[in-house]
Amino acid sequence: MGYHVEIVNNALEEGRRRLSEYESKRVLASYQIPVTREVLVESSSDVIPAAHEIRYPVVMKGCSPEIMHKTERGLIRTDIRNDREALDAFNEIMARMDGIKGAVLVQEMVKGKRELAIGLTRDPQFGPCVMFGLGGIFTEVLEDVSFRLAPLERRDALEMMNEIKAHKMLGAIRGMKPVDRDMLSDMLIGIGRIGITNERIKEIDINPVIVAGGRPIAVDALVVLQPEPSP
Repeated sequence: MGYHVEIVNNALEEGRRRLSEYESKRVLASYQIPVTREVLVESSSDVIPAAHEIRYPVVMKGCSPEIMHKTERGLIRTDIRNDREALDAFNEIMARMDGIKGAVLVQEMVKGKRELAIGLTRDPQFGPCVMFGLGGIFTEVLEDVSFRLAPLERRDALEMMNEIKAHKMLGAIRGMKPVDRDMLSDMLIGIGRIGITNERIKEIDINPVIVAGGRPIAVDALVVLQPEPSP
């Protein structure tokens, strides 16, 4: 049994419908989808070793399957540059968890001005469907997205990139490198493969995918589960 299957099965046995961000990214990484380097810490004694492993500056986030909106709950600290700031951030985040069972992610700080979104939904009639579009705060506002039924071939992924209205932002603009379309294609194909091979995965939301130096990296992710596989 693959590691990602074990993660999903363990969550379902616990009666959970969602994976934590950390668990979600482990599932993605098992399909060679690039994700942030990160360490999950539960104790203040592990914070500094984790931050040194990732290397400053780091981002720290509250992490639990019960947490849906980390920003609104004040559970994210960015641009942490030293041990004192890391310990303070850990203590503040754990206090704001307010009794929720969880831990703190110490995560590399990915810098990039372009944010994309990739997702998976499971249509009751057509099955798994892959989404691609603008990410960050613009996802719900602009709804600039493209869809394809899984499985995807490379031409499907490339067509999705060209279908969004903001497709020019994927090119070389304002001194930024063009997005690595091969990497982005592999991510879209990989998400489709997850949907095909894992019937217990109902939805995937990867937002944002930040483009850093032309390379797309999954910075935040949520996997939603269904108790019974689709008929």
